[in-house]
Amino acid sequence: MNDTGLRVVNVSCERGSRALFSPVSFQLQASQAMHLQGDNGAGKTSLLRGLCGLSPLSQGQVLWDGQLVQQAREGFLRDVFYLGHALGLKDELSALENLQTTAALAGQVLSPQDAAQALDAQGLASRMHLPLRVLSQGQKRRVALARLQVSKARLWLLDEPMVALDAAAQLALIELLRTHTRQGGMLLFTSHQSLDVGNAMQVLRLQP
Repeated sequence: MNDTGLRVVNVSCERGSRALFSPVSFQLQASQAMHLQGDNGAGKTSLLRGLCGLSPLSQGQVLWDGQLVQQAREGFLRDVFYLGHALGLKDELSALENLQTTAALAGQVLSPQDAAQALDAQGLASRMHLPLRVLSQGQKRRVALARLQVSKARLWLLDEPMVALDAAAQLALIELLRTHTRQGGMLLFTSHQSLDVGNAMQVLRLQP
């Protein structure tokens, strides 16, 4: 078995003392994508947050490049990008400053020119120097997607990334996801929409 990438073994999550879904096992390797599906309340967000260490897992193991994530924590956190319902942006900073701050926290040097190019690709050229608090929710989502565009992370965990995006922004996001997998990246996402992000696409549906 090829141990590169993400391997999940008999993982489940609980809310209170109730299991949200039956244990799941799967593997993601370079250039692969997985659409995580399930009814509302099935535990999709809990699973994504659990995989990146933001919420506890009730059972199972998560391995990164063949090592338990607890043993490879620094490398795993450098290699994963999580985008949830909370965008992780600072309202007092501009869009440009948010991108550079996120890159710095990931140990990445991001020039103002590269940050500006990513924001321009999201249609935010005229908004990049404004504080985030004056932007619409859709514009804030596009700032978060610009963070994806400049991310060097190998694994993207995205929770409903299409929310609050207009049609043009949705198309741009799909192309960004396709590019990520074409370049060897891995993608695990939830979405109420069916997204065509490449040939090596798997579907995992959480069951009670």
